[in-house]
Amino acid sequence: MTAEFGSTHAMPVADPQLGLAALQAMLAERSPLAALRVFHRGLGDVFRINLPGFQPVVLAGPEAARFVLVEGRAGLRWRNDGDPVTALLRHGVLVEDGDTHDALRGLMNPALHRRMLVDYAGSMARITVEESRAWRSGQPIDMLVEMRRIALRILTETLFGADIGPEMKRMWQPVLETIAYISPGLWMVWPQARRGRKRGLAEMDRYLFALIRERRAGTDGDTLLDLLIASGLDDDLIRDQLLTMLIAGHDTSTALLAWVFALLGQHPQISQALTEEVRTGLGADALDVETLNRLPLLDQVIRETLRLYPPIHLGSRVAAVDMEYAGYLIRVGERVLYSIYLTQRDPAEWEAPDDFRPERHAGKKPRPYAWLAFGGGPRNCIGAAFGLLEAKIVLATILLRFDLGQLLKPVYAHMGATLEPSPGVYLEIQPLSVDSEGEK
Repeated sequence: MTAEFGSTHAMPVADPQLGLAALQAMLAERSPLAALRVFHRGLGDVFRINLPGFQPVVLAGPEAARFVLVEGRAGLRWRNDGDPVTALLRHGVLVEDGDTHDALRGLMNPALHRRMLVDYAGSMARITVEESRAWRSGQPIDMLVEMRRIALRILTETLFGADIGPEMKRMWQPVLETIAYISPGLWMVWPQARRGRKRGLAEMDRYLFALIRERRAGTDGDTLLDLLIASGLDDDLIRDQLLTMLIAGHDTSTALLAWVFALLGQHPQISQALTEEVRTGLGADALDVETLNRLPLLDQVIRETLRLYPPIHLGSRVAAVDMEYAGYLIRVGERVLYSIYLTQRDPAEWEAPDDFRPERHAGKKPRPYAWLAFGGGPRNCIGAAFGLLEAKIVLATILLRFDLGQLLKPVYAHMGATLEPSPGVYLEIQPLSVDSEGEK
């Protein structure tokens, strides 16, 4: 990278009229994403948000994504010491750069390799069955809450070798407080603002350090926790990686699955078609990587959900050097946001971009960097294969056991640590006949 540039021009910033339109859209949809769409339509793929103390450069579109993720990645840092996510994860793989990141990722990769997914599949299906046994006919079920319970148990059992289920009641609020700590808030315009979440964060630390102590005193295994211990990392660094996976891993799966149920509840014909595919395509076969490949609509529904509502909808970087993109100067120290949400709803890339059309993913791949649900480039999501398998198994397991009803309450996109449906995804579901072991 070099600070020597050719001709650059002023970054587009919203005028008062456009700003008013963005505010109106945000209030109408109860989401800042609506304001981003207004700015994108009015200003193009490069613009600046101009708030007191918060003036990031926003980029959208496949070319911008390629710039951030590949071409300009050497000049963009993931770590921002002023953000709560860095204060929380400390030296977790998600907030490290360069050789440090690469070394940590190398240690963690074996636990998330595709060959490990074969072993994880059984646990994913069993946990889903166990958690869904309490669901009753005619009783509204909040699938956002239920998917969080399932995702927490799956992640801790498969990657940590410890089921959080028996401690779910105690750990539920600390998990939510930890998520809230890193969600967008007043800190974005007032760096001194921090939410009072110390009790919840301390409880999370106690839980994770106890797992590490118990495993050090026990036998060796091949879980992520075992690999980190065997690598020689100290307890603090192991804690940072475990907390990174616990929060980033389970919260993204929670949001994805909750949105799937929200969309199926709004589109009963697609829900029925998917249910028929799962029940006829699987029959009595066990759910595993191979049998799931027989379910194309299941894959399409998940990918279309990820397009419309990517759990990580915004990538944040900090310019480490002066840079130029599309004729605009990005100065060292400036925050650069690239919008996965805007890119995946770009009408130049997607027909009827706001419509839920799973069939658009049938046999046709989008242009590179137009679909970014798991990022891209050398630092694409480390848990992508894990997350896709988890979503397929959880959804298929539920459709084998329940008929889904329609969505009972409207939802809107809430920008928390992930993009999740709020205030919850309420469905009435009808259990099918099951035997005493909970199998169809």
